[in-house]
Amino acid sequence: MVIGFGDNNGQQNAVEGDWQLVWQDEFTDGIGPDWVFETGNGANGWGNNELQYYRAENASVQNGALVITARQENFGGYGYTSTRMKTQGRKSFKYGRMEARIAIPSSLGTWPAFWMLGNSISSIGWPKCGEIDVMEHINTSPNIHGTMHWEDHNGNYANYGGDTPANVTAYHVYAVEWDENYIRWFLDGQEYHVADISNGVNGTQEFHENFFLILNMAIGGNWPGFQVDNSALPANMYVDYVRVYQRNGNGGGGDPGFSQHIEAESYNNMSGVQTENTTDSGGGLNVGYIDTGDWMAYNAINIPSSGNYTIQYRVASESGGGQLSLDINAGATVLGTVNIPSTGGWQNWTTVSHSAYLNAGTHNFGIYAQSGAWNINWWRIVQQSTASVPALQEKEEESILYPNPTPGHLQVKFDGDNAGIGIYDMNGRLVIPFRNVQPGEDIDVSSLKSGIYILKMNVNGEEKTRRFIRK
Repeated sequence: MVIGFGDNNGQQNAVEGDWQLVWQDEFTDGIGPDWVFETGNGANGWGNNELQYYRAENASVQNGALVITARQENFGGYGYTSTRMKTQGRKSFKYGRMEARIAIPSSLGTWPAFWMLGNSISSIGWPKCGEIDVMEHINTSPNIHGTMHWEDHNGNYANYGGDTPANVTAYHVYAVEWDENYIRWFLDGQEYHVADISNGVNGTQEFHENFFLILNMAIGGNWPGFQVDNSALPANMYVDYVRVYQRNGNGGGGDPGFSQHIEAESYNNMSGVQTENTTDSGGGLNVGYIDTGDWMAYNAINIPSSGNYTIQYRVASESGGGQLSLDINAGATVLGTVNIPSTGGWQNWTTVSHSAYLNAGTHNFGIYAQSGAWNINWWRIVQQSTASVPALQEKEEESILYPNPTPGHLQVKFDGDNAGIGIYDMNGRLVIPFRNVQPGEDIDVSSLKSGIYILKMNVNGEEKTRRFIRK
């Protein structure tokens, strides 16, 4: 398996399997006719107390790419201007693969996004209409976010999101694959988050209706905050293209893949924890009173095939949060760790996740409290999609990382005499310090535990990143 490094300047090849291209805007000769421009600041700053006034004049096409420019200027009673554009009333889709190749700024106060809203927003409002955020980024965060928002079966607002590291100022392909069973989020063809919407579980009926596309860059708001680095303005969001694919013309079908839901209280053995009634969706019990060093063991879970999996955890923490890790073989192999945020209450639930490479077979899993003060209601193992991921063209001069997955040694090919290379874990910790290597030189990663890592490379003054899996 060979994976190209960094940015892909070419267009994607024909999508594998039964995906068919049904709509696109390449922005080659201008902005296509299916976009409608929002004007103004909306209601309460578009519901987020955003600081900008949206204008069509802040969108242009330069060198075959859409450019959305955020400026510090007084207009319409606001101190900033930008653009928000949508396909509402002109193009909408039920299921499919929605992708865009985008480069965005990284500065305090910016909030660029590629997202979707349900067509029914004009009649039933938000969040009941549903929202799918393909990509969001705020401020100078090292991560991009993919999230869904909806009204659950109890009539309450709900959201479920994931995030992954990205060098956002470089071009990346951001995508979701959405069918009647799952929504999956991708960065450059690598899945990093998945949500189960099968049979409208947990009130997700909204996600079985048509949605329209949105591109925008906000300035300030409830999420990024209200401090803006005005010295970084004007700032540009570049969109090379937006494309929509569907299966057999309608987006449906597709193999949902393996998924196993495990109630936290169904452990085979444990140390230090207790159970209690939960008010989370579905009721029943959750595991709580978790202190640092406590653990739960779940035996004889069968993994049908080797590959990449997303591990989800339903957690709550009144204050301070914590950290958990997942392992097999009584802690001999750590598959990954995830930070648990403060949710403001022991029954205020959120879902966090990480990726892991799992070998086929029957395993005894363990959840270990690296630091305590959190509750867990359930956890889930979801096989990541592979067959429907588009193949990316690779140019001969692009850097190549192989083998991937690796049993313990990597090699990197690149155009240059040497490069500085460092390796980070999925929590952003530098686990192998930077050093200079030559093309094809062996890189020993055998000291790393099994899991997903980020290799960062500086070559010829340019930084590139690529994920790899340590088997």
